[in-house]
Amino acid sequence: MTNPSPHPAHPPARPPHPTAHPVGPFPDPTPQPYHRLDRTTGRHRWWRPLTGTVLLAFAYVVIVLVLLVLSYGLGTALGVPELPDGGPDLGPLGNTATDLVSIAIALPLVLLATLWPARRPVGTVTSVTGRLRTGWLGRCLLAGLLPILLLTVTSFLLPDDSGDPGAWVGWRSFLTALAVLVVLVPLQAAAEEYVFRGWLLQAAGAFVRSPWFAVIPQAVLFAAAHGWGTQWGFLGLLVNGLVAGLLTIRTGGLEAAIALHVLNNLLAFGASAAVVDGLSSDETAADAPWSLALTAIVADLLYAAIVLWFARRHKPQRLSVPSTPPAPPAPSAHPARTA
Repeated sequence: MTNPSPHPAHPPARPPHPTAHPVGPFPDPTPQPYHRLDRTTGRHRWWRPLTGTVLLAFAYVVIVLVLLVLSYGLGTALGVPELPDGGPDLGPLGNTATDLVSIAIALPLVLLATLWPARRPVGTVTSVTGRLRTGWLGRCLLAGLLPILLLTVTSFLLPDDSGDPGAWVGWRSFLTALAVLVVLVPLQAAAEEYVFRGWLLQAAGAFVRSPWFAVIPQAVLFAAAHGWGTQWGFLGLLVNGLVAGLLTIRTGGLEAAIALHVLNNLLAFGASAAVVDGLSSDETAADAPWSLALTAIVADLLYAAIVLWFARRHKPQRLSVPSTPPAPPAPSAHPARTA
């Protein structure tokens, strides 16, 4: 006679180990337009856009002051004279290059602000795809050729209020200046777009759904940032900011705005570099007379029409790709032990 085993032949299966459910914040599963990308991560808080704007402005001012101190030191070491408003006089081209660099430094600051405090990938300030769409950027540059040609021809035909068209600077000086401008102007123009049509547009879009309420504030700030000149000059810059902002939302990224800004600035700086002391002028687009400002408005509207026509044909991505929250892992049952 055998004694029964104290252990059952088939003990009950152990209950599955408890699994940890994913913890938020969860991304928004709804596709969003460009100006609402701050809402897609699930990390949006009302203070993030405001804090980022303050930190961005503060960091920019500090870095510009550091560059100013360094330029003073360089000017003292080289023994160059001072400008009337302060700072070393590095010559027309050197002063222009310094001004362009001082604006271009805003670009990495915007990317850093997107990482923190916005807490989202840096590419989301570029487009809804999270990257710069070089093919679409090329098409936008192509779209700007006709409007820029119109603006160039018209500006030469318009009467010059000063009565002095300026003397030709010479091929050597012009080509040297053009080489510097081709390198620095795209960086400066892109930096302004990342600040106004990028960060500020998305900061406003974090609170409002309407594209217009997101576009108008940055357009006003963009025009004001160029200084107060003529009423027509301010209006021209305001329309430029509105067109660039609406194209950014309509096409899902900054490429159209960057292309327009780069072409406009290359034309403006290139024309200034062609005449003696042209780069020394303090005039900006804000000082444009009514005839030139009106021509620039027509060119901007023509550019918008061509870009929108391209967009209907090539259909660039307009909305973000929705991200689904991670699903909880399925419970795994442990096989029962046998004797």
